[in-house]
Amino acid sequence: MPRPGALLKRSLIFVHRWLGVALSIIFGLWFVSGIVMMYWSYPSVTPRDRLERAPALRAEQVVLSAEEALAVLGRSDAAPTQLRLTSFDGRPVYRVGGGGRGRGTGPSMVYADTGAPQSAIDDALIDRVAAAWAARPAEEAQKVSIAEIDQWMLGGGLRNVRPLYKYSWPDGQQVYVNGNTAEVAQYTTSASRFWAYLGAIPHWMYFTPLRTQQRTWFNFVVYSSLIGTIGAILGVVIAVWMYSPRKRYRHAGASTSIPYRGWKRWHTIVGLFFGVITVTWTFSGMLSMMPFPITDRLTELTVPSEPSVDDADGFDPGATDVIGPLTYALAGDRAALRYAHSEKHPRDAIASLAGFEVKELEWSSFAGEPVYLAQNGRGETRIVPVRGEPRAAFDVDEVLSLVRGAASERIAELRVMDEYDAYYRDRHRERPLPVIYLRINDAVGTRYYIDPKTARIVGSYNARNWISRWLYNGLHSLDFPWLYNHRPLWDIVVISLMLGGTALCVTSLVLTWRVLARKIAGLVSARMTQPNEDLSAPS
Repeated sequence: MPRPGALLKRSLIFVHRWLGVALSIIFGLWFVSGIVMMYWSYPSVTPRDRLERAPALRAEQVVLSAEEALAVLGRSDAAPTQLRLTSFDGRPVYRVGGGGRGRGTGPSMVYADTGAPQSAIDDALIDRVAAAWAARPAEEAQKVSIAEIDQWMLGGGLRNVRPLYKYSWPDGQQVYVNGNTAEVAQYTTSASRFWAYLGAIPHWMYFTPLRTQQRTWFNFVVYSSLIGTIGAILGVVIAVWMYSPRKRYRHAGASTSIPYRGWKRWHTIVGLFFGVITVTWTFSGMLSMMPFPITDRLTELTVPSEPSVDDADGFDPGATDVIGPLTYALAGDRAALRYAHSEKHPRDAIASLAGFEVKELEWSSFAGEPVYLAQNGRGETRIVPVRGEPRAAFDVDEVLSLVRGAASERIAELRVMDEYDAYYRDRHRERPLPVIYLRINDAVGTRYYIDPKTARIVGSYNARNWISRWLYNGLHSLDFPWLYNHRPLWDIVVISLMLGGTALCVTSLVLTWRVLARKIAGLVSARMTQPNEDLSAPS
């Protein structure tokens, strides 16, 4: 009778082997596509993309003031939460967001050159929008009305957008235009589709038949990750258990620490080096779905939420709620100040920024003073005060003073930060720097990052987000400060680990094939010999 330890070992090997048979292909896809995902993701249309393709605003084309535009919309008495001068259909247009007191259900755009509201969406307009985005004539494109979800509609909330039109040009460009708004909703090229097929689609399991079934896709990803994590843990346990520091095994006539030969030996060696990273990477990938209530429970156990007024005697909500006072101190009541911008017509603001190529002009304020915030297609910003000359940024000391006044005794730390840190990070280094770092003296270590160029909060974090930050982003992307801020060191380390995981999957695939080949050969052999056995059987 086998000893309990030997029986347990054989049981673990049996379970690990068959989990490998079931999941080795999926794991291989995840590792290889993970390398591609370091540099290329799923195609999408970002606000930056829209600004890059928008025409620059020309001062002479801006005839209407903001007050006149709001009057055209019948919203003179409303307090819009956002007011911008940008482009639509190649023309300057006022875009109004939010109406106040239930207003704002009508048109939200007024052309700044003629004062006509934008309301009608017709085929000609949609054709012009698509052609302008692709910089190709609409007549050269194949236009189809989308009826069924295709591969490039799986992200960005396009599933239920109808009508939706797809334009395909011979050079590989594909533009999807929302038929309700005449806005470009998705854009792909031959290159972006190619890299998506190698990266995001296999990595996220964005295969159309699967991804369109939301619950099935969710369960498949979660339970594949969970079962894979268990299988990887078993593999590490088995490899360590079988490893003999005293080299009690023999291989090729010499003493060795590993009992296996051939591909199984290589699988064990690679597993000893890369097994732990496989466990952490698969587990952290599962956490990206936040699948189980245990994550919320773990957060509550480690970093309790602030007590409510009913739960704690003497609790002051204002001690932790700093975002409202901070935002008001920096920007003031922007809606109430919109009439103050009449002192400087928006065309004068644009004209004062010669050479900047303004793509968007937003009504804003700073410390109660009205300003325009201009942005170009490169993501750069300029401040145009209503009373004063344009400047590249607000005064840092003035922003710091406003923050001190708003947060007062709640400030634990306040300083200017010139580099990304563990909670304000960007692989592509496009987020604003320097920023003002503000940490609040509360139970969850709330921190804010304020861009002094725009006096706006561009990032935040508190300790209750630690699972997402460290168990998901930290373990899955290895964006640890000591590594992430020193590229290409991060690239070298991550690619090396991904190649190690890929090698583990390749050896597993070979072993899987051998196991299945033996089983299939056995079944075939049994079927071939069965008739002879029947003929020889006694009657």
